[in-house]
Amino acid sequence: MTKLTIEKLKEMKHGKIFATGTGTYPELTDKEVRWVACRGKGYHDWAIYYHLPSQDIYTIASNGDKCFTESVIKLLVPCNDEAYGLYRH
Repeated sequence: MTKLTIEKLKEMKHGKIFATGTGTYPELTDKEVRWVACRGKGYHDWAIYYHLPSQDIYTIASNGDKCFTESVIKLLVPCNDEAYGLYRH
């Protein structure tokens, strides 16, 4: 994945899930999780949500736990500082 930028966020459709994956991230939980990165529905902000791998990406996007750990955010979605500044905390 190329780095996420403000320009790429502005070009995305509102609410778009633009990245997803599964893995174990000790900073979040000791269990394997599925995560999704979503563009905001109004403004061009974004966030990453995670939950059990058995959940589908749409359920995770609407009901998952939000990732607040900067190192994990930047690991899952490489981004420049401007795009990280638009992460919805």
